[in-house]
Amino acid sequence: MSAGGGGLGTPRALPSSGPRALRDMPHPLAASSSEEAASELTPSPDLLLPRSFADKDLSLPNGTPVDTSSPASSSSLLNRLQLDDDLDGETRDLFVTVDDPKKHICTMETYITYRVTTKTTRAEFDLPEYSIRRRYQDFDWLRNKLEESQPTHLIPPLPEKFVMKGVVDRFSEEFVETRRKALDKFLKRIADHPVLSFNEHFNVFLTAKDLNAYKKQGMALLSKMGESVKYVTGGYKLRSRPLEFAAIGDYLDTFVLKLGTVDRIAQRIIKEELEYLVELREYGPVYSTWGGLEVELAEPLEGVSACIGNCCTALEELSDDMTEDFLPVLREYILYSESMKNVLKKRDQVQAEYEAKLEAVALKKEDRPKVPAEVEKCQDRVECFNADLKADMERWQNNKRQDFRQLLTGMADKNIQYYEKVLP
Repeated sequence: MSAGGGGLGTPRALPSSGPRALRDMPHPLAASSSEEAASELTPSPDLLLPRSFADKDLSLPNGTPVDTSSPASSSSLLNRLQLDDDLDGETRDLFVTVDDPKKHICTMETYITYRVTTKTTRAEFDLPEYSIRRRYQDFDWLRNKLEESQPTHLIPPLPEKFVMKGVVDRFSEEFVETRRKALDKFLKRIADHPVLSFNEHFNVFLTAKDLNAYKKQGMALLSKMGESVKYVTGGYKLRSRPLEFAAIGDYLDTFVLKLGTVDRIAQRIIKEELEYLVELREYGPVYSTWGGLEVELAEPLEGVSACIGNCCTALEELSDDMTEDFLPVLREYILYSESMKNVLKKRDQVQAEYEAKLEAVALKKEDRPKVPAEVEKCQDRVECFNADLKADMERWQNNKRQDFRQLLTGMADKNIQYYEKVLP
């Protein structure tokens, strides 16, 4: 898959473990001797942090050995080059920010637009800097286009269009700012990706003054890879996932379950804190009123009132930090996990198509000098999916470690500051 072409070229074979579940199905090019059968694939103990995916001696279904120590996939290689926690920002050549939200009131609708500023030295851009305005539905268009044209890659999630519908005012300053941060992170994740950042739809999104003209093109620019994923052989059930991808699926299920529990508990804590804050704000003035009636006790009563007021301020700040910084990250990674599951399903669809075609060829009696081209292309798509999915999973795990390290240490600091503020 060409990085610079936005995923519009024909996919090429990429080194990977391949669909190992097909080891019992005779490949037309495979040797007949049982000694050449692939050995059983065992899951890596480091699957939760899948750094060992490429460290196995593997072979393709046709018996060809694969050297995975140096990935041929552009996405795999570039991902490895950019996986350091201490990646120097100066090595990047594309910077995108989302800021300056503005409310637009029209006859038919009211909506918010955000300024998207791009600075780059890439040759694909005509200018070194761009500044355009986009609304939420434009970001949604971009994500849909990335999913269509780059089906083998993990596309970062967008913030949900409606959060707590009927409860949250989507035009409030707090909601708009939370969404702005999420949209900014969405574009930054794409800009930092070694394949997605070169997608032509992303280029259009960052540079076009009028995006509507491109939206009308519809599916005209859909890649051949996307079409093949969308229209797979119907009715054929996948035999089994390779163990490493089954392990990824199991990990994602557990991760979403645990993160969902943390999210629900955190929301309940915030709700109880806000209810407590309402009571506390009514509680403090009582002591001030009392102090006015008791001259001898005026000073200590005023002190208690001031202390309660200080507690109110500190608790409000802590609740705001939880709402604005903690919950959005939890929700983003829940959505991120769902996106990864969708890519896994697409990979399974392509493998199912490959199995169906391979089985059809194997059942034919006549000898064939070589594998039909459509079977080889389908195998290439499976290998492309395997390599890109593992590279993106590795990148996602790295980002997750950094994000949660920063999130949890930050919230620990906020709680420490809270208790320091409420000390008498």
